[in-house]
Amino acid sequence: MLLPTTMRTFLAYLFLFCVAQVNAQQDISLAGTWNVRLDKEDRGIGAAWFKKDEGQAIQLPGTLDDAGIGEKIKQDTNVMNKDVMLMLTRKHSYIGPAWYSKRVVIPAGWKDKQIRLYLERVIWNTRVWVDGKEAGTDESLSTPHVFELSNYLTPGTHLLTIRIDNRKQHDISVRDMAHAYTDGTQIIWNGVIGAIKLSAHNRLSVGMVQTYPDVTQKRVGLKIKLENHNAGIQKAVLKTTVFLGGKQVAVRNMPVTVAPGSSGNEMELSLGNNAKLWDEFDPQLYRVEVALQTTTGKLLDRKETRFGLRAMTNDQQTLRMNGRPVFLRGTLECNIFPLTGHPPMTHEGWLKVFRAAKSYGLNHLRFHSWCPPQAAFEVADSMGFYLQVELPFWNLHAGEDAATNRFLESEAARISETYGNHPSFCLLSLGNELQGDFNWLHGLLTKMKQRDKRHLYTTTTFTFEKDHGRWPEPGDDFFITQYTKKGWVRGQGVFNDHTPDFSTDYTAAVEGAAVPLITHEIGQYSVYPNLKEIGKYTGVLDPLNFKAVRNDLRKKNLLQLADSFTLASGIFAAQLYKEEMERALKTNGISGYQLLDLHDFPGQGTALVGILDAFWDSKQLVTPQQHRMYSSEVVPLLRFSKAAYTNDETFSVAAAIANFSSGTLKRALPQLTIKDRSGKVLFKKDWPAADLPVGNGSRIGEAQFVLNGIKKAAMLTIELELKGTAYKNQWRIWVYPATVEDNADNIAFTRSFSEAQKLLEEGKSVLLNPDTSALKGVNGRFAPVFWSPVHFPDQPGTMGILCNPQHPALQQFPTAFHSDWQWWDLITSSKTMIIDSLPAMTPVVRVIDNFFKNRKMANVIEARVGKGKLLMTSMNITDRLDQRPAARQLRYSLLQYMNSVQFVPQTALRQDQLLLLKK
Repeated sequence: MLLPTTMRTFLAYLFLFCVAQVNAQQDISLAGTWNVRLDKEDRGIGAAWFKKDEGQAIQLPGTLDDAGIGEKIKQDTNVMNKDVMLMLTRKHSYIGPAWYSKRVVIPAGWKDKQIRLYLERVIWNTRVWVDGKEAGTDESLSTPHVFELSNYLTPGTHLLTIRIDNRKQHDISVRDMAHAYTDGTQIIWNGVIGAIKLSAHNRLSVGMVQTYPDVTQKRVGLKIKLENHNAGIQKAVLKTTVFLGGKQVAVRNMPVTVAPGSSGNEMELSLGNNAKLWDEFDPQLYRVEVALQTTTGKLLDRKETRFGLRAMTNDQQTLRMNGRPVFLRGTLECNIFPLTGHPPMTHEGWLKVFRAAKSYGLNHLRFHSWCPPQAAFEVADSMGFYLQVELPFWNLHAGEDAATNRFLESEAARISETYGNHPSFCLLSLGNELQGDFNWLHGLLTKMKQRDKRHLYTTTTFTFEKDHGRWPEPGDDFFITQYTKKGWVRGQGVFNDHTPDFSTDYTAAVEGAAVPLITHEIGQYSVYPNLKEIGKYTGVLDPLNFKAVRNDLRKKNLLQLADSFTLASGIFAAQLYKEEMERALKTNGISGYQLLDLHDFPGQGTALVGILDAFWDSKQLVTPQQHRMYSSEVVPLLRFSKAAYTNDETFSVAAAIANFSSGTLKRALPQLTIKDRSGKVLFKKDWPAADLPVGNGSRIGEAQFVLNGIKKAAMLTIELELKGTAYKNQWRIWVYPATVEDNADNIAFTRSFSEAQKLLEEGKSVLLNPDTSALKGVNGRFAPVFWSPVHFPDQPGTMGILCNPQHPALQQFPTAFHSDWQWWDLITSSKTMIIDSLPAMTPVVRVIDNFFKNRKMANVIEARVGKGKLLMTSMNITDRLDQRPAARQLRYSLLQYMNSVQFVPQTALRQDQLLLLKK
């Protein structure tokens, strides 16, 4: 019976494919069961063990932690201590050599082949034996370990033994905090993750293919390394084919003569006038197939790789992608994967990361002091993300140790060769916050730039080194910093010390810099732990830090408030992040920001600084749609002078658009609206249609709204949108009457404890507002804990307020349940009261303490004292009220409440208990 033509054709192609595979590379996966023996004392395992295949069973790829092998870690979560709170806790830990063995069968067809062992990712040093004979060693934290075993693996059965030593090989970081080697985020696992295989090649093969796209000429240059393990010179043909979306776009055949050893070959291929560029909006990927054939056409070897036709360049202070200005909206990836303790090695794990980042409007990830695996680059390539890679280096003594220097130089070359083809690999830094010998750093940077011009480079991702860090280093293609010699470029140096305004940018601080500037680790606003996460930790790490917080709250009868603490502190942190990001977007001369962080960092003292948790899941603080209002390719921006107004003022704004989309926005229609809390439109302003070019310099115009029509205290929402698009942004302001009358003749106001005591004994209603110098407590600080109260224990350390906006004491003072900008003056003019020693009460305005102390804290409390009724606030509502409208309005609201029938405090205080608050 004859087969149909299509079937015969398919089978012919299948036969040719199988023949090609036989003649080219072949792989044997070594995934599966291995045996392992630990060698904690580093004594070796003895010659006899090399002849046996025994030990404890373990699955590779995998780690000892996965297998539950190692010392069981125990911590007491009933006591809040630094050891528990530093980081997530490994359930099992092992640092030292471990010996892995497996019997492998080499097929007869591999005779005379070049055979390599491939371990995709290992910490840190590996040595390999075949049948008891040592066959090689390797070390890298960033790239695969590869061993040439052709002289050892003949056809038949062999015992393969790998000694993996995860002890520190070089001093690459401060207190082991670099994320390539740390227990703070990733753990110091022992094992092999990713692919583990044997590969066979012909003795004449393709060793490496590097691509060098040329956007201007619309072509790609290739460097192809050929390996000849034969005794004499070999002649062959290189057939190089370029595909786009399955369609062949270029092909070239080149005869080659290859001497024994290895040789380099270069060629260029035109991609045609219709070549497709790669960027965040259209991540077009080309595939290059390099086939090495005999002169008669027999396939010897085949390699393929992918590249994008793209050029990230620096044009003075502007970062450009393919000639168009680009703004990096980035966050850090610090090797945080709580279930495994190591990065995903497959696309699936990285798809979650990049999809989450993209949904929140980001286009950039910085890999802090580590380099991700192949799968991360591949996913980023496909989604159009711009990546910053760093050497595994966070050190205060750079350049001082020769062995470490050699390791880092080798690591840099390996990273470039292994991952350099990926278009997403745009930026490279020598490390994080480096200090030490900058001459050595400059030399290394120069070598890297000469070796590989496909990326932009910087000497260090910021530094605290004296006489450095405030201006770009020689050789820097871009500059990452938190301040310059002219001033701050992030809010941490501003928000606590300067009255809120929304017109500020950082133009003065960056003026004159010769390269693009990216702001360093902006944010770091701590969010209260989300205790609901505890159940998600089903892997190798135990959230003992979260459990310790939970136990502490339970002992202090605060556990019922945990969810509210998370929500209030988190929404507040998101508001601060918003202003940080907008200030950067408003600044000519800034080309991006790197958040710390979009998601939580569970190390370095439990630094929960994200609006997402450590799993890249939402904490329900800000939706992706809300976040994209101020973090997307197009962001409407407003400049206005302050958050709090009186109704005898005019609200004035200047509108602009930061457009970092794929091109000019044609005939855009900007519209400004102002609404009250009910949604009623109080003001609307339409500007004429305009073309908005790429960049952040598109000024729309100005608008003024006279506030005299607002008679009662109000919170207003300001919205700027481009009509007919998804691009809009929102802000809030607060408007208070210019004059208010206390109208509280029955209320006694005092700043004196002794006078308050007397008045209370007389049965009066007393509003007590002591001078902050007379109070015990914590100085008021608007912004929440920086980074972590465990890592930085000496900061004032609170996390915003928590209140009930419907409380009658706040009816004339519009507020959400969390801190916002109208509270700035009140908080910074306060001393937070610690009320642990008082009877249980629900403060009118509670202050959220940091989660390392969990004290009961407040700024407004109420109680029955003796015959009288007390309302006490530690925020200054007395001085300079003509210049402090929010303070005046809060005072008015409190007095109105005290003068009403609703003022019925439930908690009883004795006089001596009240005096516990006095200094």
